[in-house]
Amino acid sequence: MTNNNKTQHVEDAYGITVLHSSHSDIRRLKRIGEKATIHGNKFWGSSYLMMDYLNENPIDLHSNVLEIGCGWGLSGIYCAKMFKSNVTAIDADESVFPYLHCHAEHNDVAIETHSCFFEEISTEDLEGFDVIIGSDICFWDEMSTMLFDLIEKACDAGVKTILISDPERAPFIDLAEQCIDQFYAELTPRIITTPKHTSGALLVIENA
Repeated sequence: MTNNNKTQHVEDAYGITVLHSSHSDIRRLKRIGEKATIHGNKFWGSSYLMMDYLNENPIDLHSNVLEIGCGWGLSGIYCAKMFKSNVTAIDADESVFPYLHCHAEHNDVAIETHSCFFEEISTEDLEGFDVIIGSDICFWDEMSTMLFDLIEKACDAGVKTILISDPERAPFIDLAEQCIDQFYAELTPRIITTPKHTSGALLVIENA
């Protein structure tokens, strides 16, 4: 793993080292053909909204955290580094995992990864997790139904907290309205200006 030109090709976001696309390790991964196919080709702004929320509303230390639709895994890496969480990250596109593990290595944490679709996750799979997080994962209409079903399974499995951040796309708002109606949930608007100007909301579900 190379670390040349560190200050020029990385940035700090909420205490996490984020590699720019110009960083030699990211260029190497792209050069050898690691290309994501389901919008997992970069960090999305909602990951920063998630970290900003967690910065003000920290989870318990050493929690078992599941990041769904992880992409490059920035939110999970944040939890592992800041809260000593045991993080498992899942995504339908396994080609995102080299980028996730690359960032995890630069942040001196380890993340367990698995490839699967939301609808493949059972209630039993979710038992033992304390927190579920997801950023920018509700971008198609059918995903609101899939995620609602997953959240219902998570509540049945005893997951304490579920957090989903989004730029407030229509499918996400549909999901939020369903969850507010069925669970102890709230929609929390959020705007940040650094490290990049980003606005959206977090769906926060506390499973009493």
